[in-house]
Amino acid sequence: MATNVIMPALGMAQETGKVLRWLKADGEAVKQGEPLVEIETDKATVELEAPASGVLVGIAAAPGDVVPVGQMIARILAAGESLSQIARSDSSSPGVGAPATPLEVAPHAAAPPGPPSADSATTRTRPEGGSRRIAASPKARRLAQERGVDLASLAGAVAAGSGPGGAIVAADVIGARPAQSPAPAAEVLPGAPEEPVPMSTTWRLMAERTAQSWSSVPHFILFREVNAGRLVAWREQHQKRFAVEATYSDLFVRLVAAALQRHPRLNARWSNGTVVFNPAINIGLAVAIDEGLVVPVIHGADGLRLAEIAARRIDLVARARAGKLRPDDLSGGTFTISNLGMFAVDGFTAIINTPQAAILAVGRIVQRVVPVDGAPAVRPMLMLSLSCDHRVVDGAGGAQFLETLGDLAENPVEVLG
Repeated sequence: MATNVIMPALGMAQETGKVLRWLKADGEAVKQGEPLVEIETDKATVELEAPASGVLVGIAAAPGDVVPVGQMIARILAAGESLSQIARSDSSSPGVGAPATPLEVAPHAAAPPGPPSADSATTRTRPEGGSRRIAASPKARRLAQERGVDLASLAGAVAAGSGPGGAIVAADVIGARPAQSPAPAAEVLPGAPEEPVPMSTTWRLMAERTAQSWSSVPHFILFREVNAGRLVAWREQHQKRFAVEATYSDLFVRLVAAALQRHPRLNARWSNGTVVFNPAINIGLAVAIDEGLVVPVIHGADGLRLAEIAARRIDLVARARAGKLRPDDLSGGTFTISNLGMFAVDGFTAIINTPQAAILAVGRIVQRVVPVDGAPAVRPMLMLSLSCDHRVVDGAGGAQFLETLGDLAENPVEVLG
């Protein structure tokens, strides 16, 4: 039986993905699990793997095409199957396994069957003084109104929108300049580029997501400074015994996983007015790449040894920077860690990676004068900050988690062995 290759969803808010490059040609044999096509989403550039073994046929999306999530972009034929057999099967079962029908941009075109999605169902308006109609999704129309973008001008500036049938979708509006007034002239600083620097899709949508999180999630932030002396000593001993280097990020993945086992509320999420507890502990690590910020996920972190965590982190970071992440690498995160200690940052606060309940920010370890038994002493100190979603966890719950995590950081042998 033929297997459909569909545009994957890496996040709850993702609506489309962009085809960058096919790694296999139409008619070429493929094996299940091998890289098939490079996709750009709102999280990162990822490699979509072949869902089955067979022959790749019917590529329906060319490089540069923006495709709705869930839409078929190709097929993989099993042994003995032919494309003509699949075509006959499709014709006898309308709508089953067939790609979405493009929308007709015409004065009285009917909408395609089935329930509309937030950015695939279109509305058509007649610009004042003309007979041409514009196809635009409800979300694109709302964004255009919020940003002051004239849909008629946008439609005239491009040959077609990136949605089905040339419809204007949200991504087209996000990249447009407001039409009401020209951008004000700005003083050019010495050494600064004279023209705006184009942002990658990853960076632009990262900005959208963080702005949405900061404006819609009721953040509260807790701080704790911990004595990192034993943590430093434990890591130094580990480096002597094992070939794989363990970073402080690796240590905190293990410590956070242990703390989340004791405080599952921090491993939950807010969904449709309720708190949903996640069954697994999957910890994301914020990684900076040229295109923006990505958060690859270490799944089942509570069941991994430190050496396994380090090996997975090394692999994920390398593939993130090479643009070789897979969809599974970016999905399913339940808690995020952001570490800027390697950049000599003493401490900072981080924006929650929605729909997660919390994010931990880790600063650098620095020698400070602190009281020890009533006398001043120099100790390696580390600043932690925890940003929480107040809809999921209250101040006391967040404080108890941070207390547990701080105690584990000061006495890591309890968890690390």
